[in-house]
Amino acid sequence: MLLEVKNLKVSYGNIEALHGISFNIDKGEIVTLIGANGAGKTSTLLSLARLARPEAPVVTGGDILYEGQSILKTEPHVLVQKKMLALVPEGRHIFGNLTVQENLQLAAFPHHKDPNRTAAAGEIRDLVYELFPRLHERRKQRGELLSGGEQQMLAVGRALMTGSSFIMLDEPSMGLAPKLMYEMFRALRQLNLVKHITILVVEQNAKVALEFANRGYVLKTGEIIASGTSEELSANANVKKAYLGG
Repeated sequence: MLLEVKNLKVSYGNIEALHGISFNIDKGEIVTLIGANGAGKTSTLLSLARLARPEAPVVTGGDILYEGQSILKTEPHVLVQKKMLALVPEGRHIFGNLTVQENLQLAAFPHHKDPNRTAAAGEIRDLVYELFPRLHERRKQRGELLSGGEQQMLAVGRALMTGSSFIMLDEPSMGLAPKLMYEMFRALRQLNLVKHITILVVEQNAKVALEFANRGYVLKTGEIIASGTSEELSANANVKKAYLGG
């Protein structure tokens, strides 16, 4: 098992956002978390990424195990340096004043003193350009000049450049036209199949998320209310009524 979340509780001040959720992800899987706004999806990802900032949730109970080891006391930069996991945040947060190529190079910077990792970064950059040809075409353009879809591609590419074997994505389809959205998910599936990257995706478009993922968990007000394969969740009457418009 690659990741195991055990009875995780997180809070924003006095407000508890997650009420003891538990789930697991095996290496090479694509797993989705679906649910309405405020369900706790982003809080889950921020907790897994161990981000420590004023607006981030605080873990108040439970544990997060990565390859059997607790990461609750692990600094976020250590997770990246050890190629464990990387987060593609909601809103992209690319560096708009840097070019596409500079954004990608910056993501690989923690490994720049290791010649082997530097060579590997070059290979990953080539893979990013292969997955997203638009980025190669615009590699000398500043990030702020890219379209929303291109910025999302860059955010994914930047996460890949860390060399992480586990990528988490928060609302990757937000603001994308349908064509670009499906292009994004096709590229991610290819990445999973070819490079065996494990993917955890938070997505409000439940239909697309379940088409993309192997398994899923449904969050509602900080609790997991359903889980199963994508086929099982798609056939679940309550899930269909609440999230699939059926």
